[in-house]
Amino acid sequence: MPKSNFFYTYLEFLQERYLDILTAIQQHLVITAASMLLGILVAVPLGIFLSKNKIKWLHTLIFTITNIFQTIPSLALLAILIPLMGIGMKPAIFALFLYSLLPILRNTYEGFNSVDPAMLESARGMGFNATQRLLQIQLPLSFPYIMSGIRVTTVYIISWTTLAALIGAGGLGELIVSGIGVNKKELIITGAASAILLAFLADLLFGAIERWSSIKTNIKIKLQVDK
Repeated sequence: MPKSNFFYTYLEFLQERYLDILTAIQQHLVITAASMLLGILVAVPLGIFLSKNKIKWLHTLIFTITNIFQTIPSLALLAILIPLMGIGMKPAIFALFLYSLLPILRNTYEGFNSVDPAMLESARGMGFNATQRLLQIQLPLSFPYIMSGIRVTTVYIISWTTLAALIGAGGLGELIVSGIGVNKKELIITGAASAILLAFLADLLFGAIERWSSIKTNIKIKLQVDK
């Protein structure tokens, strides 16, 4: 009977607060998408640059810096950014952007380094210039690696975005924090379950793109070999 009562109570809660829940989900997606987009725009070109420039000290410096960002606790990083950027979405997006750099950078770098040099040499012999080799050979072959990094990072960022509520950025974390503050389990359950669902859906989506890119790349390579 208590379970049944909670079920009906929860349905009533969803009917009453669905607009607030949708707003929180929208804010969560905006923060996640913005931080991931910034991470991709910075880390992918940087990974390509490092794969083409074998300067050891530069590799060490960049990977050390991005690794340091990963080791800073989320709450500590947010606290550091508040005096610099205030509260709200801006510091939350910037903090999550810093967390997104290392996995995307590492996978991009490894993806480009995994391309067979003999294939690049053959393309050079066929008259491909540097841009053509990058766009038509290296990028397609590296794309599954890059997508793998984006996939894992997105799942993590969706989870970490719940902490953005602590600095007034909104999102699903606001439901959780509010639920804890007023001891309302419906808010806590809704915030946590929604974040889990978003992470699960993102993993499915990027996983499908990753598999599709791998199959397409393998078919392209097979056709080139057959020729």
